[in-house]
Amino acid sequence: MNPIALALMIFGIMLLLMVVRVPIAGAMFLAGTAGFVLQTGYQPYLNFLNNLAFARLANYDLSVIPLFILMGHFATQGGISKALFQFAAAVMGRFKGGLAMGAVLASGAFGAICGSSVATAATITGVALPEMKRHGYSGRLSTGTLAAGGTLGILIPPSVPLVIYAILTQQNIAKLFAAAMLPGIIAMLGYMVAIAIYVRLVPGQAPDQEERERLTFQSLQGILPIAVIFVVVFGGIYGGLFTPTEGAAVGAASTFLAALLKRELTWSKFLHCFHATALSTAMIFLIFMGADVMNAALARTQVPGYLAELVVSMNLTPLLVVSGILLLYVVLGAVMDELSMLLLTIPIFFPIIMKLDFGMTPEHTAIWFGIMVLMTVGFGMLAPPVGLNVYVVNGMAKDVPLSESYKGVMPFLISDTLRTLLLLFFPGISLFLIQYLT
Repeated sequence: MNPIALALMIFGIMLLLMVVRVPIAGAMFLAGTAGFVLQTGYQPYLNFLNNLAFARLANYDLSVIPLFILMGHFATQGGISKALFQFAAAVMGRFKGGLAMGAVLASGAFGAICGSSVATAATITGVALPEMKRHGYSGRLSTGTLAAGGTLGILIPPSVPLVIYAILTQQNIAKLFAAAMLPGIIAMLGYMVAIAIYVRLVPGQAPDQEERERLTFQSLQGILPIAVIFVVVFGGIYGGLFTPTEGAAVGAASTFLAALLKRELTWSKFLHCFHATALSTAMIFLIFMGADVMNAALARTQVPGYLAELVVSMNLTPLLVVSGILLLYVVLGAVMDELSMLLLTIPIFFPIIMKLDFGMTPEHTAIWFGIMVLMTVGFGMLAPPVGLNVYVVNGMAKDVPLSESYKGVMPFLISDTLRTLLLLFFPGISLFLIQYLT
């Protein structure tokens, strides 16, 4: 069979299995199995499977994933999110739409110790949504804001998708985290500006006069654990005291202590943290192994290398190629979650990018492309017809139609588009902090 036809067949089987609701890990595994066996036969495939699970699960660098997930669960179950929202609401309360801006600020701060978009959206929604309803915010603006704010969980380090990108492309995790800092802050500020413009252009979405929360010493005290954890983890990583993996362990332990000090972490909540972490980690590793099988089958077709050579021979401008890839990520975001997209596509797209001349060193090109992919993945968490964050937040707001939630994220998608264009044409923004790392 023609290699291109075989690669298309593999993708076709995967999409067909997804249509009949086979989980994405299983769809990739079965599609990859079919492609692998057709090319090599059963015995080489069984030899490949014999080492697959151990090779993936024994990877030391991947231990950072469950540790950052556990860190986020300790923060959620320990009541840290409530203190964050109260502080953020007090800071932003002077502005029209201030409570919505406070929810975005709280999402950004929580994302700095979480690393998961869905977890951030669900956690802050549980705290902020009742307050926004009580103050007279529309269901459209409330759910749209909280869904968009959740994406800051992966845009602001630590970020599980960024860790996976680093492992797939063999890049330095600490440098990728540093590169994501400024874009993540720009994303947060962009969402606040979008809220400020929206509540002025569309009447009735936010109250004209709000009860302003007072900034007290108690509210300042409530965010102290977050600040300390952030400084300890990232200060230790960039100060050379420990590696990102060790930093994740330090962060999880620090967040556990902070939750204990708040006296909200019961024994049942403590067990829930480990159970939820185990479930999330198992899902991620199953997706890893499914993607490994499918990528191995695609690699044997030699199509990824062929595509890289084809793109180079077409003499397209590098920015045009990147733009096309990012648009494809937006489309894939309609049917796939962010981890599946990365695991499936990075082995194909990364060699193409590295063959193009962007006027940067190979390392800087790899880091910048990783940030661009991360920004686009965040876009996919909001865009219809799926938009996983929208489904999560809307499911917690029982009285808000899903169509209203999708209307609510539109201002934030505009902000995402403008930010992506800014980072696309000015790579120096993403690379600014890298120059201070040696």
